[in-house]
Amino acid sequence: MSNGYLALVVVTLIIGLAASGYVNSKLKRYAQVRSGTGMTGAQMAQQMLAYYGIGNVEVRRGGSGQDFFDPRTNSVTLSPEAFDMSSVTAIATACHEVGHACQYAQGYAPMKVRGAIVPVANVASNAWIFLLMIGIFMNLAGLITAAIIMYAAVVLFQLVTLPVEFNASRRAMAYMGSVGLAPAEQKGAFDVLRACAFTYLAAALTSILQLLWLLGQNRD
Repeated sequence: MSNGYLALVVVTLIIGLAASGYVNSKLKRYAQVRSGTGMTGAQMAQQMLAYYGIGNVEVRRGGSGQDFFDPRTNSVTLSPEAFDMSSVTAIATACHEVGHACQYAQGYAPMKVRGAIVPVANVASNAWIFLLMIGIFMNLAGLITAAIIMYAAVVLFQLVTLPVEFNASRRAMAYMGSVGLAPAEQKGAFDVLRACAFTYLAAALTSILQLLWLLGQNRD
């Protein structure tokens, strides 16, 4: 294992740990701060959907850590912590996921692009490393190149994800401001959403570094 690759592993590990630690600290901190609205995340999600006139979106109670919008079923799934609680973390999370529902309802272009890339990214994320290892062990340059192309598709997906996530958070903050959420709670919600955004940035950065290293090795 080269010194360059060891350095890459260390850098990406530090970035990942820093992002994870930062987001966890913010989520836990504001999970202890009750929202003055008294509304649970599920109630806030339903209210935001109604505010923007978006119907036929089911708000579901998922498992731990399951907070997402699924365009296939046009549904918002919230973890028990977000669905049942009325903390600042819960309502920020709920509004962010409804932000994605708003994007879908309004035909937000970056979301459409991401959706088109999803099948390719799913295959590539699982297959590229196997192609790379086979190419290295069998000294097959074509397989190595194919693996790098597949990994580039994964990186592209992560880059396209960034504006989708940032926009969903902006929509969430705009809504919470429009319904008169207390300034201190808005700041807390912003801290939560910014921390979550940082994890996407960190993932994209580490993937870009990995891709650059692969390209450099392939040229050598």
